[in-house]
Amino acid sequence: MPPPIAVIINPISGTGGRIEVARERAERAAALIAARGLDAEVFMTERPGHARELATAALSRGVTTVVAWGGDGTVNEVASVLAFREATLAIVPSGSGNGLATELLIPNDPDGAFEAAFSGRGFRIDAGELDSHLFFNVAGIGLDARVAHRFAADGLVRRGFFRYVEIAAQELFSRSEVHTIVTDGTSIRVDAMIIAIANARQYGNGALIAPDARLNDGRLDVVVIEGRSPIAALVHAPRLFLGQIGKVRGVTQLHARDIEVTSGRPMIYHVDGEPFLGGASIAARSRPGALQVMVPAEARPIVLGYSAQR
Repeated sequence: MPPPIAVIINPISGTGGRIEVARERAERAAALIAARGLDAEVFMTERPGHARELATAALSRGVTTVVAWGGDGTVNEVASVLAFREATLAIVPSGSGNGLATELLIPNDPDGAFEAAFSGRGFRIDAGELDSHLFFNVAGIGLDARVAHRFAADGLVRRGFFRYVEIAAQELFSRSEVHTIVTDGTSIRVDAMIIAIANARQYGNGALIAPDARLNDGRLDVVVIEGRSPIAALVHAPRLFLGQIGKVRGVTQLHARDIEVTSGRPMIYHVDGEPFLGGASIAARSRPGALQVMVPAEARPIVLGYSAQR
């Protein structure tokens, strides 16, 4: 008999904290897996970091496929445990951004996502590592990190895409910071509003911060947006959703395997939307082929837009 499937559900993500919705998800997951003749272990997280603990325990019991039902933070916790192991991640997206799931063409509806999980195919992707924290979508320093910090601080009070937009609009009035960025030995010094370090193309919701990024090219894309007025930032914001951020004046796009960022004081940063406080110097690197994920059967690298060669 094949090893059981573990499903880890974030009861907060996309539910507004309504426990009855989370219970319905657990029942639905068990039914969908049972219909395929598989054995399922279904868990709900209880606190930040719990998905990581549950995934670790599942692997110790011989589970080789773990389904993360939640947003980018939940996916990151589970994926960080599965990385570099003979284990596979499947995603049922329910967060505010769902950046990685979108990049992998995973359907937003649970039935479609479970179909991809159990009737799809494996696809190996890179990871990024920033200040010893793995990420699989996008990490960053500056405005996006401050937004992530405030969004996380909201707890269950206010969630969703529009809350992200509201916080971002407020943070546009914060001063940018001077940073030194070293990419594969080449150094630049810049007054930066955002330093995005991207493994994939988008934050989520179609916001393409790194249009040239590829999930399996062995490199990270570094997108540096220089400081500007709030009005100028708002004028250029539509370019983000059109995949044209590189055409905006004061935006630098770099590709590197190793990155170091230094500043005059400790930096707030985020990995896949989860905020952390680092020191005045933090390093990032690409971790090629770190994780196996399930994608829809019809999805092919050419469709996904990935290429082993740039």
